Amino acid sequence: MTDGQKAAYEKYWPSYGLSLHDGHLDIKEIFGRDAPQILEIGFGMGGSLLQMAQAEPDKDFIGIEVHPPGVGRLINDAGTLELSNLRVFLADAIDVLEDCIPDTSIDRVQIYFPDPWHKKKHNKRRIIQSSFVQKIRAKLKIGGVLHLATDWEEYAEHMLEVMDAAEGYKNTVDTGQFSPRPNFRPVTKFEKRGERLGHGVWDLLYQRTA
Repeated sequence: MTDGQKAAYEKYWPSYGLSLHDGHLDIKEIFGRDAPQILEIGFGMGGSLLQMAQAEPDKDFIGIEVHPPGVGRLINDAGTLELSNLRVFLADAIDVLEDCIPDTSIDRVQIYFPDPWHKKKHNKRRIIQSSFVQKIRAKLKIGGVLHLATDWEEYAEHMLEVMDAAEGYKNTVDTGQFSPRPNFRPVTKFEKRGERLGHGVWDLLYQRTA
């Protein structure tokens, strides 16, 4: 971590940090209001999550990331901007889902550009698997949305296959179809660079139906 990121933990973690040790969250109490809840899993360096929290002040955002420098950068930027609608976990997503997120409490879960584990022998390490999306479904409100995005076509096809077969979900476009990028997902620098090189990006949005 940089010195700035280390300093960010000292200065801003008490305001923005959430802990597994706190157990199930009272999300309304944490934010001091009743607002739509967005949960992002694996926010990286936090650039797009920060943009969304700024752009949608009427919503509350919780981010989960295991990479300390990314968390440090995000809370530093959020603190500098004095954002009040953002909180973060420095923890594993499965632990957070199981121990901290109440069932039927989240309006949207977003997972953007997860590690594709592109070697076939590593495919089983991919986060988007049948069991994992069912853990997420339990946390979504009925009508809530799981939003996935990837720039690996083969992983996109894998996601589509997993999600179309997943119980309790409905593709918001049509079975077997990818979605246009929704306006609320920012285009990252990484994505813009990929577009210039001719790389595609695939979005999938699925609504919890049961």
